[in-house]
Amino acid sequence: MTLVRLNAPGLSALLALVCAALLLSQEHGRRVSIFDLFPLIALLPLAAVVGAAPHSELAWPALAVAIVVALLARANEDLLQSECAIKLLWVMGGALALGWAGIELLSFSTGTSEVVEQWSVLEMGLDPPYLWRTALPLTLLVGGVLLGGAPFHFWAADLFQGARPWLAPLSVAALQVSGAGWLMRRLEGIESSYGASHLTKTLLGIAALISLLVGAATLVFQRRPERRVGTLASLNGALLLATLASGHGGRGLHARLEDAFGLWAAHLVLALSAAGTLAHLVPVSSGTPESGSVLFRRHPWSGVFGLLGLFSLAGVPGTPGSRLWLGAARDLALAGQGWLLLALTAAWLAAFSVAVRQLHEAFGVSTSHAAPTRPVPVQARAVLWLAGGALLVVGLRQIVR
Repeated sequence: MTLVRLNAPGLSALLALVCAALLLSQEHGRRVSIFDLFPLIALLPLAAVVGAAPHSELAWPALAVAIVVALLARANEDLLQSECAIKLLWVMGGALALGWAGIELLSFSTGTSEVVEQWSVLEMGLDPPYLWRTALPLTLLVGGVLLGGAPFHFWAADLFQGARPWLAPLSVAALQVSGAGWLMRRLEGIESSYGASHLTKTLLGIAALISLLVGAATLVFQRRPERRVGTLASLNGALLLATLASGHGGRGLHARLEDAFGLWAAHLVLALSAAGTLAHLVPVSSGTPESGSVLFRRHPWSGVFGLLGLFSLAGVPGTPGSRLWLGAARDLALAGQGWLLLALTAAWLAAFSVAVRQLHEAFGVSTSHAAPTRPVPVQARAVLWLAGGALLVVGLRQIVR
């Protein structure tokens, strides 16, 4: 198996690497050398994590967490990055340790390390249920934390605010894709055990409900564009939790998840690259009408491509991300999950309103003053065009299908 498959997630991860190289060269100005781009080597495994997903080995998310923490801690003079590294190590390290313990408990109680076989053994009812009922939630915790589900949704917003623009998008995407792949593979074949399937559906439903409601409440009060993008990333992770909770245990649902996973992962890394770059080029929300940012006054079309990434994360109709939001709502409606559907609707309304607010703040109000003379770096504009253009291609391909 190649590290990065030439599928939609793999190609999107390679494009995200190009965007990271452009943003990294922007930090060094015009005198950039090949040695200044060496940090990109550490991003190659993160691209491999996205391109090789879905995967069930605990080593993949552990690898992604270790690389992100190391890159954040490398800039020890940057207090925000150091704080992000500590928070990430605390949250992800604890989740991975508990997940490993859950795996070992399941293997001990069933006598096998093969996931599909474990559910068949549990259905026989040979062992006391308290052991596997303790182990199963621990294995699910890893996926929920990596996806950015509440109350652990803060790490994505912290990364976008504190990490370098070239590091944050691919890091968040790699961690979330690892969480999604982890859940999909760990729950494969769980329909063989009614008890495990029922417990999983209940736990995922509670996690999705909390993630959607808390994420929506957090989003509407965010003033910094970077934290808005991070919270929207967490809501996109909650979409996958909601889809799994809509009726896990059915073979048809698992097959649809396998088919839709490529779109979810490719969309996530591209939308985060565009929206994350845009977030550093628009002002913090002040609550009062102001003139537009430099980007939208000098290069409005570049700004529009950046807004496409933000709008797609928010599920604005007509964007590739709206297909993901509608797909999750359809699965919840078919499963009769009314409360989850209401929570999803509330989260979508919050995301849509924040996206429209960001649009208004970015373009600003009409003014007679001349546009600022300071230019927007060409590398940042190139990233907006590359990531936004790739999102358009993803959307057009879905229409053609």
